Amino acid sequence: MAETSGGRAGRFARAVLILLALVLGGVALWTWFALSWSYSTGDRAGVLQKFSKKGWVCKTYEGELALYVVGGVAPQIWDFSTRDPQLAEKLSKAVGEKIQLHYEEHRGVPTNCFAETQYYADSFIVVKN
Repeated sequence: MAETSGGRAGRFARAVLILLALVLGGVALWTWFALSWSYSTGDRAGVLQKFSKKGWVCKTYEGELALYVVGGVAPQIWDFSTRDPQLAEKLSKAVGEKIQLHYEEHRGVPTNCFAETQYYADSFIVVKN
């Protein structure tokens, strides 16, 4: 029995759809994995220099912490992100303050729609001198 070209085209289309579904499923699984498990956790202290909501399509909360604030020495800037809107509101009010920020590092997130950095802040305290 000879195969018709319509049968081959149907199998090819089905194979392409299955492959596309597997790729999309793999990307979704990897994204979930990268956001669920942290590579490291830690704290950083410095002056909260800048905090903003940015992005063309995916709006993310991004901040800058000046780590070394000593007269005559340029500060080391550490960029971080947060996904929590309540924390973002509190951080916005703390710009200019010396803070201690707790973060988790999530490496390998496949898109910057979740954050522009790999450091995700989850809490902070204002440090009084």
